Amino acid sequence: MTTWEMLAVFAAGIGAGTINTIVGSGTLITFPVLLATGVPPVTATVSNALGLIPGSISGAIGYRAELAGQRRRILRLGAAAAIGGLCGAFLLTHLPPSAFETIVPVLVTLALVLVVLQPRITRAVQARRDRTGQSTTPAHGGVALLVGMLLASVYGGYFTAAQGIIYLSLMGILLDDTLQRLNAVKNVLAAIVNAVAALFFVFAAHFDWTAVALIAVGSTIGGQLGARIGRRLPAPALRAFIVAVGSAAILQLAMR
Repeated sequence: MTTWEMLAVFAAGIGAGTINTIVGSGTLITFPVLLATGVPPVTATVSNALGLIPGSISGAIGYRAELAGQRRRILRLGAAAAIGGLCGAFLLTHLPPSAFETIVPVLVTLALVLVVLQPRITRAVQARRDRTGQSTTPAHGGVALLVGMLLASVYGGYFTAAQGIIYLSLMGILLDDTLQRLNAVKNVLAAIVNAVAALFFVFAAHFDWTAVALIAVGSTIGGQLGARIGRRLPAPALRAFIVAVGSAAILQLAMR
């Protein structure tokens, strides 16, 4: 890489770390920049996954106050994320790069619809519980959330773009908790998926270590910036930001 290309990748890492901590989709910043510097697509994908791990950890640390009391939830969902991430990494090394290009915009669109409708759906579900006398939603979200997060993590291990939006939509519908606390869990799960996928890639794919280092440093800085910004956003503003970023992601994915 030239000096200017290295600066571009570093800046993209900061942007990706910031966006990932607040909502997700940071890969849509780093991935095109890596391609523009001449890194092959699969190498760019695996290098990006490894480079973003420090950013996810940084974002999770920034959200540590919101993680309080969620240990059992993280362990349960984290196990599903690890299994799914490993499966997604395996698919990346065995399927053609275009395999998921059709389904990805559909998945992100569905996730955005769920994010937008989540308050209304939550009120409807709570009203039904009040009428029937059913207990509140389990802290872990039940089998439906476990399966949903497993499948979302398969996608995350394959490409990672917008996986945070999918995570937030699933947890927002199936868990009775604030959006900020769910966002904190999302950051931990993203770190798990990236770490598991990267560990697999170490033995099965080639990295561009310059890109990895630049993204790692940049995303670590961005993770702290994202936590500072995201934790100050009220739920409606955070939801609007999720929809804005997700819509941009859909547009970029559809134009690829």
